[in-house]
Amino acid sequence: MQIMSGRIDREFFKHQREYEEAALRVLRSGWYVLGENVRKFEEEFARYLDIKYCTGVASGLDALWIAFRALGVKENDEVIVQGNTYIASVMGISINGATPVFVEPDEYYNIDIRKIEEKITKRTKAILVVHLYGQAADMTSVTEIAKKYGLYVVEDCAQAHGACWNGKKVGTFGDIGCFSFYPSKNLGAYGDGGAIVTNHKEIKDFVQMFRNYGSEKRYYNKVVGANSRLDEIQAALLRVKLKYIGEITEEKCRIADKYLNELSNKEVILPAQRSNGNSVWHQFVVRCNRREDLIEHLASHNIGTIIHYPVPPHLSEAYQYLKVGRGTLPITEEYADSVLSIPSYFGMSKQEQEYVIECINAF
Repeated sequence: MQIMSGRIDREFFKHQREYEEAALRVLRSGWYVLGENVRKFEEEFARYLDIKYCTGVASGLDALWIAFRALGVKENDEVIVQGNTYIASVMGISINGATPVFVEPDEYYNIDIRKIEEKITKRTKAILVVHLYGQAADMTSVTEIAKKYGLYVVEDCAQAHGACWNGKKVGTFGDIGCFSFYPSKNLGAYGDGGAIVTNHKEIKDFVQMFRNYGSEKRYYNKVVGANSRLDEIQAALLRVKLKYIGEITEEKCRIADKYLNELSNKEVILPAQRSNGNSVWHQFVVRCNRREDLIEHLASHNIGTIIHYPVPPHLSEAYQYLKVGRGTLPITEEYADSVLSIPSYFGMSKQEQEYVIECINAF
C-alpha cells in the first residue's frame, strides 16, 4: 500500500462535475479579473465566518503583509509573533519594515499567552496570532492583552478555516483576519489565493483599493499599491468547495479522533486539544525524539510524511539580521526538531489510516 503524506485529488474527484462546470462558466464568460465570482465568494465567505467584510487577494502572504500595511505598521514598529510559525507569518511583518518579536509556543503549538506581556515595549504595534495546524488559539486572553496595551490584533488563519474559540470562528476576533487558499488547505483553491476579513469598513476600503494598484477608479491611483487580486477562476472553484467545507472538516476531525484513540506508541507524542477551542486538523502533527528513524521506518512501509517546519524563522538564513541565535527559543527549536505531520486528508480510507496506525504503533 502506498500512502502519500497528503493529497487533494480525492475531494476534487468527488465533486468533479461541479468544479469543471464552474471553471468553464468563467472561461466562457469573458470576464477573468475582479468579476462576479470574486464578489460573490467574498460575500459568501464573510457570511460563513459571520464577519462584515471579506476582500480576496492573491495569496495568504499577500493577505498578511497588506493587513499590516492597512494598520500602518512600519519601520521601527514591533509585532509579537510565535516562534514556531511558518515563515510567511513573519514575512508579513518584515515586508513592511517592522521587526518580528518572537514568543515561545505553548503545548498546543499556539502562542504562549503567558509570555506575551514580557515582550511588549513602547515600539510594539500589534500581536500576530497564528492558529497553527488548524487549532484555535486563546483569543479571549489575546484580545484582553491587546486592549490593555492598545495594540492591534491580526489573526493568521491560513490553516484554520472554520476553527472556533468559544463557538466563534477565528479570524473574527482581531482587527483583521488573514486566510490562505493554497491547495493543501481545508478550504483550498486549485492555485494560489488569499483573503483579508474585517469588521472595519475603513480597513476593507483600503484593502480593496490597495490590492488593485492603489486604485479606486481605473487609472487613478491614490497610493503605491499592489497587484494582488483573487483570480476569477479560483474564486469560482472556492465557491464550490465552500459548500462542502463542513463535510471536509468533519472528515478531518474523524481521522484525528481515530489517531488520538488508536495511536499508542510511547515514542510518539500526540497533539493536545484545548477545552474552549477546537481544531479543524489542517495537519495531524505528532512529535518524536527519534524523528528521522520514524520517518525512515514509515517510508520503508511506503507511508509519506512531512515536517511542518524543520527550520524556525529565527534560525532561517532570511532572518539572521535579527541576531536571534540558537538557544534563544528552546521550545520553538525543540518542536522544530521533533514535529512530524502524518497522513491526514479528505478521502483517506479506513484501511489506509489503519495501516498508518499499525506501522506507527510497531515503530
